Amino acid sequence: MKLNELADNPGSTQELMRVGRGVGSGKGKTGGRGVKGQKSRRGVSINGFEGGQMPLHMRMPKRGFNPLAPKRTVWINLGDLQKAIDNKTLDAKNEITEDALVASGLLRRKKDGVRLLARGELKAKVNITVSGASAAAVAAVEKAGGKVTVLSPPKAETATA
Repeated sequence: MKLNELADNPGSTQELMRVGRGVGSGKGKTGGRGVKGQKSRRGVSINGFEGGQMPLHMRMPKRGFNPLAPKRTVWINLGDLQKAIDNKTLDAKNEITEDALVASGLLRRKKDGVRLLARGELKAKVNITVSGASAAAVAAVEKAGGKVTVLSPPKAETATA
């Protein structure tokens, strides 16, 4: 086979209809665009245009991918916890709660809860009560001889009519 013998399969391509080439062509005069108006002309950009009224997509609230009432939690790593115990800002003998973490200055506020994460190493035996903890963090605390208590989330109140 040579380059001059290459050809498309029969029926695979179709000639484009040439519009606006006389009434006898079947697509003459208005070229299939109807009569007058903005849509009959070139460069039309009226997607979503509502005649000057604020378009629907602009009237709707901007929600995107953000939940309406997200749970805002703060997190703390095991390494930070160990550093605070070494600096004597936290007492490993007492139970460590979310309020104790805030009181020690390790966290500024607890927001909707504190989540324990596993970055860093924990050597001290601690009993800690938090709103959430990763599986790796729980395993690391238990390996050090401590215990993690995860608080159950508060039940949402349902309105009864």
